[in-house]
Amino acid sequence: MIPAVLTHCAGIDVGKRGLAVCLMIGAAEAEPKVEVREFSTFTADIEAMKAWLVQAGCTHVVMESTGSYWKPVFNVLEGSLVVCLANSEDVKGRKGHKTDRRDAKWLAHLLRHDMIRASFVPPRAIRELRDLTRRRKQLLSDATSERNRVQTLEDANVKLGSVLSDVFGVSGQRMLEALLEGRGSPQELAEMAQHKAREKIPQIIESLTGNRFSEHHRLMIRMSLEHLRMLERQIIAIDEEVVRRMQSLGLERMLNLLAAIPGLGHDSAVAILAEVGPDMKQFPTGKQLSSWAGVCPGNKKTAGKNLSGHTTRGNRWLRSTLTECAWAVSRAKQSALRDKFWRWAAGSKKKAVVAVGHGLLLQVYQVLQTQQPLAQAPTPPMDEQRRKRIVRHHLRCLGRLGVSTGPKRISADGVTAKPGRPRKLKTPKPETSG
Repeated sequence: MIPAVLTHCAGIDVGKRGLAVCLMIGAAEAEPKVEVREFSTFTADIEAMKAWLVQAGCTHVVMESTGSYWKPVFNVLEGSLVVCLANSEDVKGRKGHKTDRRDAKWLAHLLRHDMIRASFVPPRAIRELRDLTRRRKQLLSDATSERNRVQTLEDANVKLGSVLSDVFGVSGQRMLEALLEGRGSPQELAEMAQHKAREKIPQIIESLTGNRFSEHHRLMIRMSLEHLRMLERQIIAIDEEVVRRMQSLGLERMLNLLAAIPGLGHDSAVAILAEVGPDMKQFPTGKQLSSWAGVCPGNKKTAGKNLSGHTTRGNRWLRSTLTECAWAVSRAKQSALRDKFWRWAAGSKKKAVVAVGHGLLLQVYQVLQTQQPLAQAPTPPMDEQRRKRIVRHHLRCLGRLGVSTGPKRISADGVTAKPGRPRKLKTPKPETSG
C-alpha cells in the first residue's frame, strides 16, 4: 500500500462554469475524512472556497491545467495555499466512471499520496513577461499572413513578386503606393527602383506591362496595408514594454549572456528567458529542462527494447523559438552545432533541427545555471573510425565518377575502399531531319 504523505489536501475539478472540490483530512496511517462541495467559477465563490479550505486547515491543492480555466482559481489561491498544477494526461481517471465529483476525489487521492508531478508555473512577473513575448510572436505571424495576402497583385497581373526579392522593400513600397494612387506607366514605375533593384528595371517593366489593376484590388491592398501598420505599432509597443519589464526585474545581464550564445539574438533570448525563467532550481539538470521543452528523444523501453524515440509534447512556444535559432545556427560560419546540424541533415533536416535545438537549450541551461558567459568547449578531434568512414565515402564517390586505379584503391593511410561502379553516360542521339 502506498503511504500517504499529506494529511490536509484538496482536489479541484475545474470547469468553465463550476468547480467540484474534494477535501481530504486525516492521519497518514488512517482512512481520511472526505467532503465534497461545488462552487461556481465567479470570483466571489472562489473566495468562499478558499476561505473554506483555509478554515479546514488545508495546505495543498491540486487541479488540472485545462485550457485557461485554471487561471482564475490559481490567481485566488496563490499565496494562501500550495497550488499544484497537474498535467491532465498524468491524472486521468478510470474510463466509464467519470464525474466531476469522482475526478476531484481522484485528484485529492493522488495528491495525498504524492503521486502527481507538478507542472512548472513561474512567478507572476515572469508569467506576464511570457504573455508579452507570446503575443509578439502571434503578431509577427499575423503580419506574415497579411503580407501573403498582398498576393492580390497576382490576381491583377502584376508580377512584382517574381522580380523583386521583397515587395515590401523600399523599391516595392514606392511602386505599390504609385499603383494604389493610379499614377505612372510601367516605365515610370520601374524608375522608382532603388539601389540593386535598378539592375532589374527591364524585368520590372515587363512584370507591370498589361496589368489589370482595378479599384477592387486597391481596396483589398489598402486594407492589408492598414492592418500591417497597426500590427507594426503593436509590436513596437510590446518591444518597449518588454525592455521596461526587463529593467525592472534586473534581467539585463542575464539577457546579454543568452544573446551571446551563437544562434541566439535579442528577441529569441527574451522569449527563452520568459519561458524558462532566470532561476533553474525547478530544473535540476539540463536533461530535465530539455524534456520539459520537448526537444530531447523520448524514452519508451520495454523488455530491453527501445520502442520509440519520438520527442514528447513539451512547451510549444519554447520549441518553436529553439527551432528558429537552430536554422540560424545552420548558417553560422564556425560552430560545433553547425557541424552537428549538417551531419544530421544528411538523414533528415527535421531531426537535425531538433538535435541542434536540444544542444542550444543545454547551452542556455549552462548559462542560466552558472550565470556566467558560455564556456565554449574545444572542438573534439575526429575519431579514427569516423575519419576512415569519410575517406571511404569520398573514394566511392570518385569511383562513381569513373576515377579508378584498379580493382582496389588504397589511400596513403591504409584505408581500403571497394571500387565504385562508374556511371554510364548517356550519349546524345543524332538529330534526324524530318
